[in-house]
Parts: sequence; C-alpha cells; structure tokens
Amino acid sequence: MQDILSVARGEKPADLVLKNLQLVNVFTGEVYPSEIAIYQGKVIGLDAGYDGAETVDLGGRYVAPGYIDAHVHVESSLSIPSEFAKAIVPHGVTSVVTDPHEIANVLGLSGIHFMLESAKNAAFNMYVMASSCVPATHMETAGATLEADELATLLDNEWVIGLAEVMNYPGVVFGDESVHAKIDRFKEYVMDGHCPALTGQLLNAYRAAGIQSDHECTTPEEALEKLRLGMVLFIRQATMAHNLRPLLPVVTPENSRRICFCTDDRHPADLIDEGSIDMMVRVAIQEAGLDPITAIRMGSLNTAEHFRLYKRGAISPGFFADLNVFSDLQSPNPEMVYVNGELKAQDGKMLTETDTIVPNGAGSSVNIKADAIDFSVPAQGDKIRVIGALEEQVVTEHLIETATIQDGQVVSDVSRDILKMSVIERHHATGNMQNGFIKGMGLKRGAIAGTVAHDHHNLVVIGVDDASMMTAVKAVETMGGGLVAVDGDKILGQLPLPIAGLMSDQPIARIRDLVDELVAAAGQLGSPMHDPFMVMGFMALEVIPNLKLTDVALVDVEAFKGVELFVTE
Repeated sequence: MQDILSVARGEKPADLVLKNLQLVNVFTGEVYPSEIAIYQGKVIGLDAGYDGAETVDLGGRYVAPGYIDAHVHVESSLSIPSEFAKAIVPHGVTSVVTDPHEIANVLGLSGIHFMLESAKNAAFNMYVMASSCVPATHMETAGATLEADELATLLDNEWVIGLAEVMNYPGVVFGDESVHAKIDRFKEYVMDGHCPALTGQLLNAYRAAGIQSDHECTTPEEALEKLRLGMVLFIRQATMAHNLRPLLPVVTPENSRRICFCTDDRHPADLIDEGSIDMMVRVAIQEAGLDPITAIRMGSLNTAEHFRLYKRGAISPGFFADLNVFSDLQSPNPEMVYVNGELKAQDGKMLTETDTIVPNGAGSSVNIKADAIDFSVPAQGDKIRVIGALEEQVVTEHLIETATIQDGQVVSDVSRDILKMSVIERHHATGNMQNGFIKGMGLKRGAIAGTVAHDHHNLVVIGVDDASMMTAVKAVETMGGGLVAVDGDKILGQLPLPIAGLMSDQPIARIRDLVDELVAAAGQLGSPMHDPFMVMGFMALEVIPNLKLTDVALVDVEAFKGVELFVTE
C-alpha cells in the first residue's frame, strides 16, 4: 500500500501512463480531457502530472471502462473459457459473469471447477455464479445433481460471487424445500433470476423470496413490471433470443441505472462478427437514441455494482484498469482493449495468440443405451401436440396439429414443416427417451442432432425420416458428443465436442468455421434458420414456455407438468 500511495501522490513513477485522451466518466456522465496512470494493474491516478515507465499517446481518443457481460453461459460458445476470451476481448468485453450450469448438468461440481481452472490464465476476468438448478426440474435426466451444501463449497473460491439464475420459478413461488435451501445458503450474496412471463402475485412471491434480477423479458410491459418491483433488468441479445431492440424502449433516464446488458447464449460466429456487449451498446446509441454514456454505463458500471464488483466497471483510482479505447463516441468500436492494465487487443485482434490448453477432468460423457432407441410413434389418435419453434426466441408455441399417419405410425410431414424430434438420455445409459414433433425447423430431408440441449444436455435429434435420425445419433455417439447434420446414411457436417459433449478442444476460430459448415449443411437440407443448432438446443428446455420435450416427458411449461402427445377431446 505504501508503494501504491507513493505512486498515487506522484512521488514514484507508474507502470503506464495514458495521455492525450477523453475520459468517459460513468459516475458523473461527463466526457473531458484527462490522463490515466496505471500501477500493478489498477488505475492509480487521473489528470496530468504522472510519469510512467511507459507512456502512450492516445491521440485524443475516448477511454471508457471495459464492458461486463451480466449473464453468459461460456459453454454456449462451444469453446473453453480461455478460447472464449479470444472472441470477446477484441470487442471490449473485459469481464463476464457466467453460470456454468451447462457443464454442471453433465459433470456436477467437477465441471464448474474445470471452468474456473480454464479461466485462470485467460485474457479476461471470469466471475462465476453457483449453478442453482442442476437439474433444472424433475422432468429431465441430468448427469449430476447439486444441492445447497455442495453449492456452498464453491464460495471458498474468490471468483464465485453468488447464486445463478433460479430457473425453477415454480419451486421458488410454491416453497420447494430444496430450492429454498439454496436461496437460504446464498441469501447474503447476489441471487439472479429466470422467470419468463411470470406476472402478478406469482411474480411478487418470486421477488419476495429474494431474487434480484431477470434476463428473460421479451416485452416492455414485462420488463417494466419487474423493474417496478425493484428487480434489475438484464436486456439480452443472444444468438437465438433477440430481445435487445424490443426492450430498449423501456429504458428511461430514471430507470437506466437498474438495467444491464447480457448475451446469455451466443455462438462463435455472432461473437466474432457482430460482437458482444459492444454491439448492444452501439445499437442502443444508434437505433434507440440512448445517450452514449448511459449505454456504456449499462454495459459496465451498472453490472459491476449489481454484482458487488466495486473495483470494476468504471475508471477511478483503485479500480482495475479495464479500459476500452475508441475514436467515435456515437459508434464506440473498441480499438485498444486493456485488461487489468495490460493491452490485450488492438484493432479487433488479440495481440498475443496462445495455444489452447485444456485442463484435465472434463472428457467425453456420452453413454447411450443403443438397443433402447426406438423412433416409432404408433398412432393413438389423429391430433398431436407440436412444439412451435420461433427462430429469434427461446419460447415456443404449444400447437395442436393433425397427425400424418402412415401404416399406423405418425411420421414427419415436410409439406407442413412438422418433423419428428427425439430426446435420448446420454449420461447414465438408462434407455430413457421421448419422441415428439416440432414445427418451424424447415428441414426437407435428413436430420440434425447434438448433445447441446439446454440444460440437461441429453442427445436431441430432429429429422425427416427415422433412418437419417439413427445415422445422426450414431455419429454423435462416435464423436463422444457434438453436433451433426446428415442426409440418409451420409454425414454432411459435424463438430466434435469431446469436452462434456459441450465444448471443443480446438481454437475458437476453427470452431467458428466448423459451425459455419454445419449451418450450411443444414441449409442444404432445407433449413432457412440463421442457426438451427442453437434453436434445437433450446427445444428441450422445460423451464421456458410453452411446450418442450425432454427424455422424461413432453412438458407443458405453463402447467409445469408432462402431457400426452396425443390430444383427446
């Protein structure tokens, strides 16, 4: 501390002094000329008069705090944390708050420790929220179960800062003992929420339990109701859930300090090409007309304060030197990105490319009872429940459609875009599987499949014919987990995900190329979707309305129970 104070008083040189800049002050909403002195990774002083071992003239450019993603599942990038950093740091995201419940649902605590280990030498700061819902509900088979006492052990790690999205909102509202045991253990910490379309007295109960935020809003009306109850609103722009533009109208000068930005689940191409929180900030400024400092604050200080990260999110003496340097306040495209005082990225590229190092402890976990797989659906009526997929939303429609029946079996009907969908348990080889139907995927032939299926991550396959579906399942099993597109017995594209069936051991640029090839292959099969694999991954998530399919049941999410495929009057 004596050295720090000596540098702050100007008696000793700093490590780095940034000169000739316009400081974006998210505390006061001002922009003004300043200098920034950095010592041991932290801002040590502002204004002129500091000397440093290194001096950088920024040529009058703006300097703002690094962005913080309020809620992200790193595993959804299909890469480990150290590779994920290479996609987001050039976009000015210097810290993330992650819920590693994807890998936790496969491997339990060891999966969370794997993520923490992988982030140790990464070029960003990764804070972890303890995964609250492993499994998400009783209507799925996950690879692990985490109860309150196990989750509490994570608090020994300085990078674990709270309880992640409490998705089992019926469990919260109606007093489930297991859910409330977790809430009780984390009541002194930040507790994030997940309560899509919850309203009225049930929302009051959810909030009364101590849940502090929500990232599942899809309309301004829903967002405003939650803001009025004192919840912090995370506006989300994921690969699939495009909520940014619909929700920006809810932002006002009065409520903007209660709003953060998050990406939730985003595939490599979108991270690399469109960006992350930086893209959301630019859209807020350029399309919604938000004041630039307000938008930057929503992507930095607001998030830091919500998560009690009181040394991040702003540029101030004693704060970590996480900085974005850019030339245009109306279109802040990061040109230089500092993380903990070190220049990590410049002009959209990482300055140092490192090898991908995969920690031990998260190998393949695909265990399928092959002789139990049966895609047949004997007709038990002529009306069936069908999942209605919506490309830019994680919610689905609960449709009632006339079944197409051939030789006593319900089959896919390409003419109406109704395809067979199956979920196969892949953790314990129990033989559990459920068959159902989905509308909106657009395949004209073949099948797609994968082990990325939020949040239980069993094997999901969607196809036009049973033979293609079986080819896809076998290909995924052979890879030890991954994503695949097939046509009959021919594999058109595949991405092995040997790490828990969720992540690749390849560099993220290579992962991006393989995903592009997969999406192109799905396009050859007829799907017009931007990313049908991301869509498929959410069709088995039974905590997002309205109709979903797991290995245990076809789930009516609003009723929070399993329902029959066939509808009887």
